[in-house]
Amino acid sequence: MSMNIDTLSPQELAALIKRANTRRKVLAKRKPANQTKAAVAKLLKSAGWSFEELFGKVGASAPAAPAKKAGKPKKGGSRAAVAPKYRNPANEKETWSGRGRSPRWLAALTAAGHKMDEYLIK
Repeated sequence: MSMNIDTLSPQELAALIKRANTRRKVLAKRKPANQTKAAVAKLLKSAGWSFEELFGKVGASAPAAPAKKAGKPKKGGSRAAVAPKYRNPANEKETWSGRGRSPRWLAALTAAGHKMDEYLIK
């Protein structure tokens, strides 16, 4: 994070210095990382564990999610794709599988007196 301190007002600069000093005190109280790692390794070893056994390898991806149960999909869940049953005669790319709400083009045609059977894909 870079910050242009030349544009800060005296009050902003004083607040920044105060925050930086507070942060420096927090960091000074910490033990060095290698000492902390050694202490954790010693504790794990005394308990009969290794870091890898408890947490996996460092940098490894998260464990795989459990497999989903087979059966009825939940509300709003995805289903397998279904081949289209109806085709818009005005635009061959527009199709409908017959699931869910009918598309606008089909609703407009049926409202105009046409039958859905006329648009079945053969």
